[in-house]
Amino acid sequence: MPKFESNGVGIYYETYGEGIPLVLSEGFVGTTESWAPQIPALSRRCRLILYDIRGQGQSDAPADPAAYSVEQAVEDLYRLLRHLGIEKAVVGGLSLGGYLSLHFYDRHPEMVMGLIIIDSGPGYRNEERRRQWAQECEERAALIERGGMHAFAHSAFAADDYYTPHVRLLRLNPVGIANVSRRIMAHAAAVEILPRINVPTLLICGEHDRAFLAATDYMAEKIAGARKVIIPDACHASNLDQPDVFNRAVLDFLQQFV
Repeated sequence: MPKFESNGVGIYYETYGEGIPLVLSEGFVGTTESWAPQIPALSRRCRLILYDIRGQGQSDAPADPAAYSVEQAVEDLYRLLRHLGIEKAVVGGLSLGGYLSLHFYDRHPEMVMGLIIIDSGPGYRNEERRRQWAQECEERAALIERGGMHAFAHSAFAADDYYTPHVRLLRLNPVGIANVSRRIMAHAAAVEILPRINVPTLLICGEHDRAFLAATDYMAEKIAGARKVIIPDACHASNLDQPDVFNRAVLDFLQQFV
């Protein structure tokens, strides 16, 4: 599968099927492989587009920290859709990818026909909790810089990131992952965006994903007309834990755009 250049950074992407464009963004330390159970089912009904966030997977991982920001990650998605000749798409993502999808809508609402936010949230309203989150992201980045991906894979930080197996984590670029944590993850708050969303929105969360159940409820209250689906017997990687249930929820949501 190819790469395209976004402001000098090669962004890896994959496309499958035809129909309504649906682009999905991975979570932190995720890769396009995180969506493997979705490809057969979703590509029969839509044009499925997967890509690696800059610094992750098979996308380039610049050494310069200035090459990483929420704004640049959003611009990558904009340029990807333009590269593919897509004017409007359903935009979604898991965890970090969900944050970026909210920001993409805020920056380019004319390109979004619908949103799918998966096991994610809009960040923190409380300033102290925001500060704590930024510190956690800094500690994560520092750990990776000291000990590489091996140190991260065997740390408590990796406990919730099981959508990427440890063997795959070890192959990720530690420079890129540290920069994603410090420069993108730490600055992904999107609470103020929610009331402005006026496209169909699907919120998905695993019933055991305690860290994001409350965030999902909050988004459901703030986004007008949002549809909420709680996936039984699933945790943070609800698309992997219960792929059939997850795929059905997405396909049902996409039906309105046919």
